[in-house]
Amino acid sequence: MRTAVVVGAGMAGLAAAGGLARSGWQVTVLERGERVAAPPTALVLWSNGRRALESLDPDGGWSAIASPLPDGGVRRPDGQWVVAPRARAGAGPAPVVVHLEDLYDTLVAGLGDLVQIRTGFAVTTLRTGPRQRPVVGDGRTMIEADLVVAADGIDSPLRRALAPEAVAVGSGFAAWQAVIPAYRAPRLDAGGETLGAGYRFISIPLGGRRGGAYWVATAAGASRPESAATQLALLRRWFAGWHAPIGDLLAATEPSDLIPQEVRELRPLPRAYGFASGTGGVVLLGDAAHAMPHHLGQGACLAFEDAATLRSLVAGAEPGPGLVAAIEAYSRTRRPRTTSVVRQTRRMSAVVQARGRLALRARDAALNHMRPRILGHTHDTADWLPPD
Repeated sequence: MRTAVVVGAGMAGLAAAGGLARSGWQVTVLERGERVAAPPTALVLWSNGRRALESLDPDGGWSAIASPLPDGGVRRPDGQWVVAPRARAGAGPAPVVVHLEDLYDTLVAGLGDLVQIRTGFAVTTLRTGPRQRPVVGDGRTMIEADLVVAADGIDSPLRRALAPEAVAVGSGFAAWQAVIPAYRAPRLDAGGETLGAGYRFISIPLGGRRGGAYWVATAAGASRPESAATQLALLRRWFAGWHAPIGDLLAATEPSDLIPQEVRELRPLPRAYGFASGTGGVVLLGDAAHAMPHHLGQGACLAFEDAATLRSLVAGAEPGPGLVAAIEAYSRTRRPRTTSVVRQTRRMSAVVQARGRLALRARDAALNHMRPRILGHTHDTADWLPPD
């Protein structure tokens, strides 16, 4: 039986493992943590991300964990509309928001009997060569497979071994997010996003059985070293005077809800996403391949695209020339796609960082044109279709 090792049991790794197993692969998932656990936050699934997940597991019951993403428009801190809410246009599945814990539960439930998860296994070494199948190890145990999927995040040791030119660097932003449980969340009808001078705040109501509210705040500058309580106090001060319900959301947030994020990206992107080794090889997937700032909210969606594309290309490939060709096709297919989205994300950095009267006026004047990019809806992203 064809064998695969997936390094990393995050969203990308679990999605890839499930997709491969449903194509007949025997899969071992290696997770450095002691358990598979989701951060207590939420995720927006844009149309392309939904298509990818549904192609990976058509019977996954995704609609049961998702709630519609309302269009709350774009406003200034004083509440004035820059872009008023609009009815959704275009074909394809509507964007939704999910609790990340529900998403992880669904991904794990769909793995099936051909997937084994080993926790507490921190992969540190990789062996490849023209005449040997790829081998990964943690310094004590070595595991060989036909295919190795590096889904181990922005600090991936596998990527460093294969593509050392791609370096994780700061993006010039700090970010925070939180999910407020339903019993203390303020009423939030539509949410939306607000752009200030170097600051951004996004709020989204959460449906489903959990309910509550989800918010994301972004500020230009480095990540903060202070405690969660101190950082929350800073956020309340920075966003004081911004229109409702921003103050209410921050007031309802407790330090234990707050998830600070160091926003980093890969510069440059790896030269390739697939590397042959013997009769198989290694592929980079998710943040290990294309970590980017979160301005378009496309990181997870692109990771699910990666997994869906990989599953399609290797579904019928046998170890040998067929699998090597599929790995090379994965790289040729995914790298141009992710390069385009990363380029758009970096353009959005300039929009979010805008400061000064003239820069803010120019930004607001351009927002009607830029609006789809802010909300993750470029034609490139929303119109992506899974491979046949």
